[in-house]
Amino acid sequence: MTPQRVTLITLGVADMARSRAFYAALGWQMHPQSQDAVTFYQANGFVFGLFGLADLAKDQGRPDAPLGTGAASLAQNFETEAEVDAAYARALAAGASALKAPEKVFWGGYSGYFADPDGHVWELAMNPFWPLAADGSLTLPDAD
Repeated sequence: MTPQRVTLITLGVADMARSRAFYAALGWQMHPQSQDAVTFYQANGFVFGLFGLADLAKDQGRPDAPLGTGAASLAQNFETEAEVDAAYARALAAGASALKAPEKVFWGGYSGYFADPDGHVWELAMNPFWPLAADGSLTLPDAD
């Protein structure tokens, strides 16, 4: 088993119903194993989860910890700039906060950022150097 992998990413959220509604508005479908206190979404080769902030801190063994956001970003890559623009517009319509509108960037691609209702940062990008598989998954190409 390779140690270089991620199987589950969990975000702490203040209001589960609000977060579920936000991700549903993005087109995400809750997995049937979701429960009142935790929500699961099956993604490409991993599971994405939402867990109440207090419950997450308690589960981590630090019940009084003030869990923060914004020090990391999640990303979705797309094949075209138009797809990035559409995903960004969909996120804003769902209630995301605009951080940086999509634009051409110094590394040769196109990207923008938004924050979900709990302040978790998402990047939406088109990278012409990283082709996507048919299912939208990404495998970095070998060096030339």
